[in-house]
Amino acid sequence: MSGELILGIDGGGSKVLVALADHSGRILRTSIGGGVNPMDNPNWRQELERHLEPFRHEARLSAVAAALPAYGEVSHLSALQRDAIDQAFPDIPRQVLNDVDAAHQGAFAGRPGILVLSGTGSMSWARNDQGASARSGGWGDVIGDEGSSHWIGRQALSLVSQSLDGRAPPTALAAALLDYLCIDHAAPINGLGAWVSTLTNPRAEIAALSRLVDQVAMKGDEGAAGLVERAADELAKHCRAVAGHCGPDARWTYAGGTFSSHFLLDALERHIGSPPVQPKLPPIGGALLVAAQRLDWPLEEGWFGQITATAKGCDRASK
Repeated sequence: MSGELILGIDGGGSKVLVALADHSGRILRTSIGGGVNPMDNPNWRQELERHLEPFRHEARLSAVAAALPAYGEVSHLSALQRDAIDQAFPDIPRQVLNDVDAAHQGAFAGRPGILVLSGTGSMSWARNDQGASARSGGWGDVIGDEGSSHWIGRQALSLVSQSLDGRAPPTALAAALLDYLCIDHAAPINGLGAWVSTLTNPRAEIAALSRLVDQVAMKGDEGAAGLVERAADELAKHCRAVAGHCGPDARWTYAGGTFSSHFLLDALERHIGSPPVQPKLPPIGGALLVAAQRLDWPLEEGWFGQITATAKGCDRASK
């Protein structure tokens, strides 16, 4: 048992993280790449397989858990995702699950509660005392994803265009956005139009603008702060939609890159009306937890601490 290794795969719209860990919970090797959401990335499988390749022939690999975006939501895409993992690891015990489900299992160490996720997309995922799950959101950027980083980025573009036209009050976000994209302030339509028309991964590249919104909001700009506040309100709706599944005293926590914004997290706490609990494990830890459970590893507190500590190095490497 002590020589067995597990592989966790945490896929998302903006990036994929693959991590190999040992029985102590120490992450030994990682591979980090671009987004692997089949809903909007036609090259998702090539990107995923490229980052699985370094681990395919690991002799001690004993279990794999792949937490993938949109899994279980669109049947033909889910079949392709399962096939990708089956082809990569045909002789290894493996499990494919939704990335938010895995993030929930990591955040609560398998216990009940509500996870509010905001990354490139958005969703809430609840699990009750009986282990049954319920979800809200996750409809994708065309239909939903309110409160996600893509939603914030898209709203920022809309606010800037309205402000430049005079349809909305002036906002410091306009100048900040043009500077960030190296666009001539004298020709914003030409510059923004050219930027949009040349996007290679529109969802992820628009989502990246949420960081700029946060920076401008932190400096006191009302327009940017209003966008963050609206995002928090939308995420709180996700949480309230599944709260009844868990009962009135359900704990909540959070996951996803958008929550690098403390401004957003503080606003969400106000809208929900109670503070979050700290996630037990980051999302990649959720995938590794599922893999470890496949092998019936007896997991102690030190294992969780080791996963969390070594996963922080992965997060720094991806920034």
